[in-house]
Amino acid sequence: MTELSKQESRGAASRRLPTVADLRAWKGRRQLTMLRYFSLDEAAAAEAAGIDIASVPADIVLNPRYRAVAPTVFSMTGQTHLEMGTPDDYLRWCGNALNRGADAVYCSGSLKTVEKLSREYFPVVGHVGLVPTRATWTGGFKAVGKTAEAALRLFEEVKAYESAGAFAVEIEVVPAEVAAEISKRVGILLWSMGAGPGCDAQYLFANDILGYTEGHVPRHARAYRDFGSEYARLQRERVAAFSEYAADVADGALPEERHLIRMDPRELEKFIDAAERQ
Repeated sequence: MTELSKQESRGAASRRLPTVADLRAWKGRRQLTMLRYFSLDEAAAAEAAGIDIASVPADIVLNPRYRAVAPTVFSMTGQTHLEMGTPDDYLRWCGNALNRGADAVYCSGSLKTVEKLSREYFPVVGHVGLVPTRATWTGGFKAVGKTAEAALRLFEEVKAYESAGAFAVEIEVVPAEVAAEISKRVGILLWSMGAGPGCDAQYLFANDILGYTEGHVPRHARAYRDFGSEYARLQRERVAAFSEYAADVADGALPEERHLIRMDPRELEKFIDAAERQ
């Protein structure tokens, strides 16, 4: 039995899937863990490790096996406003996602869209600070809120999300002091990606934790393992194995006798006689 299958069979005996009400009740009481992961194997590992919250690509969280491997990880999914379209498109897409197992939906669209979703009782998560799909408005891929004026705009944006009905926002690459002060002054949950410990959850990507990020590694990332080297080693082993196979075929070393099915010689003789008469 594979590790993934074992995780499916075990289920979650020691904890239950938290609700939005649970997450709200924990505000200010303890730090939650949050991951972005990209496979069912990583989902199963998150479940076994007791991770609280996950941001999950739609094709993973909507997989019929997802809830078998991650039954108690509060899982949000979504698409950006660049991919989604109109507020009505968001509404239909998010309804489908919640019906198929997601616990919350991410919305990078306007506050009007957030309000539309929340009015239909969809648990909505917004995004402030460095928002990749809106980075041009805040000066590119850099920290947001480093001046008093910028921090105040950030505070107003968080309050606007709260007024629109979002229950949480990702707050990304913001000075720790600013995020902590904002978190103390709002009821909405703040999930920190590079915004310090004064928020309600610490959010990292699985590829950063596992050390297989390609390209830029953000300041707030921390690698706990070196999967990149292991993946490179496995690729070298793949190439070697394929090369050995090709050489065996060229040399006639494959297939071996043990790989073949043999026919009874008498039946073979009958077949050859019959084939020659046709």
